[in-house]
Amino acid sequence: METIKKYIPAMAVVLIAFLAIQTINGIKAYDYIGSGVVQNTISVTGDGEVFATPDIATFTWTVTETGANVKEAQTKATTKVNAGIESLKQNGIEDKDIKTVNFNANPKYEYNQVICTSFSCPPSKQTLVGYEVTQTISVKVRAVDNAGKVIDGVTSAGVSEVSSLSFTIDDQDVLITEARAEAIKKAKAKAKVLAKDLDVKLVRIVSFTEGGYPTPIMYKMDSTAFGVGGEASMAPSLPTGENKITSNVTITYEVR
Repeated sequence: METIKKYIPAMAVVLIAFLAIQTINGIKAYDYIGSGVVQNTISVTGDGEVFATPDIATFTWTVTETGANVKEAQTKATTKVNAGIESLKQNGIEDKDIKTVNFNANPKYEYNQVICTSFSCPPSKQTLVGYEVTQTISVKVRAVDNAGKVIDGVTSAGVSEVSSLSFTIDDQDVLITEARAEAIKKAKAKAKVLAKDLDVKLVRIVSFTEGGYPTPIMYKMDSTAFGVGGEASMAPSLPTGENKITSNVTITYEVR
């Protein structure tokens, strides 16, 4: 016990020295972070862009059929949908790239015309005249050069509503990273020049934001341009051009 008491003063000195060092470090940190609120900052922006040829085409097609009842309308729609899907498979489209994105079955009404007078206007009466079934299919074409042929095959199978054709890049992450790196490089270079002009020193980055999105190539589809219902037609020519992937960054630096 006496031995322990003998070392207590030395241990106290070590503890005090440790706490002093921690306090000094805390004060130094305080000088940099401003008690959690940075007072002196500058913000710079940078932009980067990368161009690439699309390697994926996507489009949707819709079948709408009516019938005296839901079963009849659905049978008609299913027959046409199956013909369209069969055409896709004949053109090399795999099951994983064919997806139903919308399906509706609704009653269809007609409203009788009423004659209004200056004294009254009788309510119109709705009459159930049948049912309407609508199904929309989304398609991904991985062989972009075949997009026109695939669309022509669908319309030749009897589908008259084709829309939302776009050309995109399947793996855009690498390109987005490249665009971001270019944007950051420009922003950092701008920050160094600005700091020199302002006669301040860049301390650290306190915030970073990024914007910018890939820009797909969109085509407005006109189903009248294709042969519908088995009519002979020429596959449309669909140039893909290039897509632009952009990144816009804002970097805020603490300065002193």
